[in-house]
Amino acid sequence: MRGYFEGWYLKQQAETGTVALIPAVHRRAGGETAASLQVITEEGSWNLPVDRFAYDRSGRRFQLEDSVVTPRGCQLHLTGKGVSVEGQLWFSGLTPPRYDIMGPFCLTPFMQCRHSVFSMAHRVNGRLRVNDTTYRFRQAPGYMEGDRGSSFPSRYLWTQCSWKGGCVMLSAADIPFLGGHFTGCIGVVYAGGTEKRFATYLGAKVEAADAVSVRVRQGDAVLTVRLLKEHPHPLFAPVEGGMGRTIHESVSCRTLYDLQEGGRRLLHFVSDRASFESAWTNSR
Repeated sequence: MRGYFEGWYLKQQAETGTVALIPAVHRRAGGETAASLQVITEEGSWNLPVDRFAYDRSGRRFQLEDSVVTPRGCQLHLTGKGVSVEGQLWFSGLTPPRYDIMGPFCLTPFMQCRHSVFSMAHRVNGRLRVNDTTYRFRQAPGYMEGDRGSSFPSRYLWTQCSWKGGCVMLSAADIPFLGGHFTGCIGVVYAGGTEKRFATYLGAKVEAADAVSVRVRQGDAVLTVRLLKEHPHPLFAPVEGGMGRTIHESVSCRTLYDLQEGGRRLLHFVSDRASFESAWTNSR
């Protein structure tokens, strides 16, 4: 039996700080299934393995010990090595993309990893306490995505930034496919109730990329992202289903975003609240 993982990424952005929650189930090839919750803030990152868990994909529900995570909200009461997480969040006004972010690739068998975007922008209310820090969310921006498959790509970068009613997300990765490789990308700029999508299956090309920047062209539209100042913390990532790889993410850092189309600049800003994750090297 092939290794398998499935996890969500839920980002909440309060005035006083950002918290991302990553519930996941994972199984090494031929091994038992396990589950965990990872938590990342500006101050640090923590991994909480759990003994009792259940995951209902059709009902979209993680049960982790006595804690529950759903697209409608979460209730958390978990304690692990060096960390305790307690609180309750409610999500409203979820805004999924018009269609699957993977496009036709969502139906392609044997993909190493399938990405989903559950909500480009929604509202978060509630409270979370991570160790001695309490985060209060009042109509705060939220973002929600997920991944499933066997492994994260060996080479990739990902960034996301939220504001009230909008967001930008972009990922570029080396994709193994039919015995070869190609550099693919998926991304979306959501603002003013409209969605601008970038994707390999729509003709997007990664013109340039390294560990801290990426430029994608699709027709006469160019989306450029550049990490300016990072605050990375370690996270576990899947390899053949097991969480045996360490990556680093800045959940809140300074990043430049620029979108131009047809010679017009549609978006240009620097945010100190962006998220950036990079496992990009110049060689495969």
